[in-house]
Amino acid sequence: MLITPPPLVSVIGPVEVPLLAAWVCHYRLLGIERFLIAFHFPEHVPEERRRELQAASRELGIIPTAVGSGPWHEHTNGALRDALRQQAGPGWHLLADADEFQQYPVPLDEMIARAEHAGHRVVGGLMLDRVTADGSLTGWGPQMGLDTAYPLGAFLTHQLLRGDPRKIVLAHSGVAVASGNHRAEGHRPANRPPVAVHHFKWRDGVRQDIERRAAHSADGTWKADSPARLAEARRLLQHLHRHDGRIAVDSPHLGFRPVSLRTIPEWWAAQATRLVTTWRPPTTRESQNQPGPTISSPSPSGGSNRA
Repeated sequence: MLITPPPLVSVIGPVEVPLLAAWVCHYRLLGIERFLIAFHFPEHVPEERRRELQAASRELGIIPTAVGSGPWHEHTNGALRDALRQQAGPGWHLLADADEFQQYPVPLDEMIARAEHAGHRVVGGLMLDRVTADGSLTGWGPQMGLDTAYPLGAFLTHQLLRGDPRKIVLAHSGVAVASGNHRAEGHRPANRPPVAVHHFKWRDGVRQDIERRAAHSADGTWKADSPARLAEARRLLQHLHRHDGRIAVDSPHLGFRPVSLRTIPEWWAAQATRLVTTWRPPTTRESQNQPGPTISSPSPSGGSNRA
């Protein structure tokens, strides 16, 4: 059966133009032909940068469906995403943020066919956080490429931030997806292992973004549905403070190791399946005081064990 490539639905903030270009190229190579995107710019983003990003989108052959500005409340992304999904129409939708590069074990049409054959209406993924070789939050250029600039990967969102590392990467139009694309109520992804979602968040400027998020979440300027967003931001900032502004890539607890968009890591199937199968939201006490459970991995030699 011939399956039409799903439209890609995404809400995009003020990312750098090279990241947008690399993201579009990545998904076009996966077979995506239709992009439904909305830009949302918080108040601090200069008008020149807003125009530059919209112009870059058009040069890539993608006309933004919507452009908005204002506070980035926790519900902002979900509301914009759902409006885009309505325009996408019936069928399957691929959901991906602009810093998320999904890596599939088989072509998209086969992935969807397998889900339909099994009677499932969602396909799940798991975030693989990508960082520089020394953990510094630095920039990158197209001549270098994301794989070279951020060669290490680990379950940072899970291990350090104690956030939900799961992602709904493909969802049928009839399925409602929760905030952040982390889950779909009443629908449990059955695909094992989960799709690898290479998460290139930890770039130049992310610390300032997280400081801004923490400040606005704390004073209520950016409204949150739960204390999790502020708690995760504070954990990351505390970690950076302890490690001189870097992510501790030599920490055995975090378990960073070389990865690439070219090939799925040989350890991915076992460890990602274990994590996505056993993951549960931390209790209030665990969230405040305890580190997340450790995923076994080769321990780098030397360095600090603090996370």
